[in-house]
Parts: sequence; structure tokens; C-alpha cells
Amino acid sequence: MSKAARPAGRLARLVGRARRALAGLNLSERLAVAVIAFFVLVGCAFLGHGLYIKAKAELAQILLERAWTRTLAGAPHARPWTWADMWPVARLDMPRLGRSAIVLNAASGEAMAFGPGHLQRSPLPGQAGISVIVAHRDTHFAFLKHVRPKDILRITLADGRPRRYRVSGFEVVEADASGIEAHVPGPSKLALVTCWPFGALSGGSLRYVVHAEAEPGPVRSAEIRWRTPGEGLSP
Repeated sequence: MSKAARPAGRLARLVGRARRALAGLNLSERLAVAVIAFFVLVGCAFLGHGLYIKAKAELAQILLERAWTRTLAGAPHARPWTWADMWPVARLDMPRLGRSAIVLNAASGEAMAFGPGHLQRSPLPGQAGISVIVAHRDTHFAFLKHVRPKDILRITLADGRPRRYRVSGFEVVEADASGIEAHVPGPSKLALVTCWPFGALSGGSLRYVVHAEAEPGPVRSAEIRWRTPGEGLSP
């Protein structure tokens, strides 16, 4: 199969899956999905793979919102579609920028194609230690480049109670030398991780990390710091 044909093939599979998922949507949800699916088609036809990825992520978030509603109602492992091997564990909101996303239970490549993923080796938000959430820089965590010192992040878990975190610092680190020691005893913190630099066309070994601390708590210096290989542990 040629490189040009691959996005079209992936699109066909996505549309087939979306049709099966539409059976459980109400009219307004179906209209929203139809509009996004239209832009997926247009994007693939005129702009190629990049817009396909972004549109797929937006479409998935609509279905994930439904699964999140079921999670808040007490359903365990509420899968967004029947064949999914992932489910929502939290909702992340960035009020100042008007951004939000459903956080999935795993940070696998498949899960992150649809939304941010919680690194399972780290504690959940609200627990002691550093909770690590990972997403792609060109979709769900594109907004991280606009986050400022002392911004408020809000995390809601399945219990429905929001937890507030204040941005305390930024780092650019090597992927295998992040220095994030998730299970070191201490107050509840967040680390939002994505690839660096923003806007790059190819992957690399650098990661951009936004650190946040649960309120109330001290706010660290918010200058960007750099780590070199060998410092700390990989997340």
C-alpha cells in the first residue's frame, strides 16, 4: 500500500467503528459526530495525515465524554466503544485556556491516539506522589505551550470531586532521564508530559514537562529548567 493510501485506509476503519458507536448516541451527539467526521474526510482529502490525526482525536473525545458520564454514575471501566481496551479515569480542565480532555487509564500508544493517558506506574491525582499524565504535542497537549506560571489545573476523578493544582514549574528533559520519581513520598503533584519542541514534524528524545502542585501548597520558581542524561529516573 502506498503512503498516500494509508490515511484513507485508516479513515475507512475509523468511520466503520464510528457508525457502530452511533447507535447509542442521541440526536445532538450524532450531529456533532457527523460534523467532525465530515472535517476528517475533508482533511484527509486536502491536507493529509496531520489533520486526520487531529480530527480523530476530537471525534474520540465526544465518545469519551459519554464514557466519562457513565464513570461518574458509578460504572466501572466504562469503555468508550465496545472493542476499546481503555477507559476514562479522570477529566483534566485548564480553565484559563478553556481546554479540557478525558484522561485514559493507560499511556499506551493506542490510548494516546484518542486522549491523554495516565502513566500507570504513577499514583492517581489526589494521591501522595507525582501523578504523570502524557499526551501528544499536536493534539490534546498542544495547549501546554500556552500554560503560564501559577495557572490553575483542575482534575476530576470518578468520585466527581474536583482537585485543584497550581502550575509550579516547567522542564525540558530527556525521555529516559526525566527525573520524575513518581512514588517518592510527598504531597500530591502533577506532571503533564508531551514531546518537545512544539511544532516539530518528527519525533525526538526531548520531553516538555509542566509541573503542578495540589492546593494549598508552595509555588516553586517557574523558569524552564534543563536536565542532562543520567539525572533522575525515567517515568
